[in-house]
Amino acid sequence: MDIQLEKKKGLRPKHYGYIAIGLILLFAGYKMVFGNSVTTFRTEKDKLSISEVVEGKFDDYITINGNVAPITTIYMDAYEGGRVTEKLIEEGAMVKKGDIILKLENSGLYEQILASESNLALKQNDLRSTKLTFDSRQVEGKKDLVSAVYNLQRLERNYEQNKALYEDELISKETFLLSKENYELSKKQHEIIKLQTEQDDALRRTSLSGLDSDLVRMQKTLSMVYERLDHLNVRAPADGQLGFLDAEIGQNISQGQRIGQLNVLTDYKIEAAIDEHYIDRVIRDLTASLERNETEYILRLRKVYPEVRNGRFKVDLVFKAQKPETIRTGQSYNIKLQLGESSDALLLPKGSFFQSTGGQWVFVIDPSGDFALRRSIRIGKQNSRFYEVLDGLAPGEQVLTSNYDSFGEAEKIVLK
Repeated sequence: MDIQLEKKKGLRPKHYGYIAIGLILLFAGYKMVFGNSVTTFRTEKDKLSISEVVEGKFDDYITINGNVAPITTIYMDAYEGGRVTEKLIEEGAMVKKGDIILKLENSGLYEQILASESNLALKQNDLRSTKLTFDSRQVEGKKDLVSAVYNLQRLERNYEQNKALYEDELISKETFLLSKENYELSKKQHEIIKLQTEQDDALRRTSLSGLDSDLVRMQKTLSMVYERLDHLNVRAPADGQLGFLDAEIGQNISQGQRIGQLNVLTDYKIEAAIDEHYIDRVIRDLTASLERNETEYILRLRKVYPEVRNGRFKVDLVFKAQKPETIRTGQSYNIKLQLGESSDALLLPKGSFFQSTGGQWVFVIDPSGDFALRRSIRIGKQNSRFYEVLDGLAPGEQVLTSNYDSFGEAEKIVLK
């Protein structure tokens, strides 16, 4: 008879196939439902800044803050060191060129002046003594030369007479030879005395010229020392206002030490710092303007400093024509610096979103107003109010312009 077989419990090989098919169907369903989802962030619409993209004139300028400074600043350094004995003018006072501001004393300089005066007196005495010696030798040389000429003439005449007498055999040969020898000796002595006199004259001229030059140099040196003595009086180098004065009575000032600053107030300049982003576009002679008491004043960019510090570089601007009547050193002005001509452009109002995206993308609000989607854009120039949109946006579109840091990696913002 037949035996009934028991069915085996558990998973059979065919069951594994069913499970695999089921998992595949579940995965496909998941992808169909959730495959197109994006990362979403929900926030309240009232807490966001929303701006509209518009068409208009893009003014290519930047707004910078500048401080008024004197057109020229002169630093005062001590020509001579010394101790401050008197302070005649205080900081902030108006001065004229040559006004004495400080008086110093320097005992070492006084000793140097006395030593220079003593050396000059000694040199003058030496010069006088040398002149007297040369004058005396010159007189003696001239006397010797006169005597030599006289003896030569006399002995020459005696020689000529004896020569004629000897030829006529009226005198002895010894007498003739003696007169001849005396004449030749006198002639040689005359030549020696003449040569010595000429050499003495040449030496006198050379020596006295050198001594005179030495004397002139010492007089100039003494004059320079006297000038150093005058430098103990610290004077104003120009007309202007004494900006600061770092000196008090009794203080020792070193030679070359900076002790003050003079502001020349014949005109003013404005010093400003600009973000390094604009360094390639900021050049000399650009036009700028500022408003004060409902009046516009035009300025010219006079100087661009090439050094960049802490992400900023300095510029100097000067007024082209009139300047504010109440202008004072240290005042602060907001200045509009024109970088280029105005042009028609698509404009996006500035916002803090730029710090998060660098202007590479924005969240654009859907026409329904219920959500905003991330979109890549391209931004060109910018001024204090707008960005110039080159690509990615259309006129009339609404853009979130507030900060995006809290959105994380979200690609869709749901607005409540």
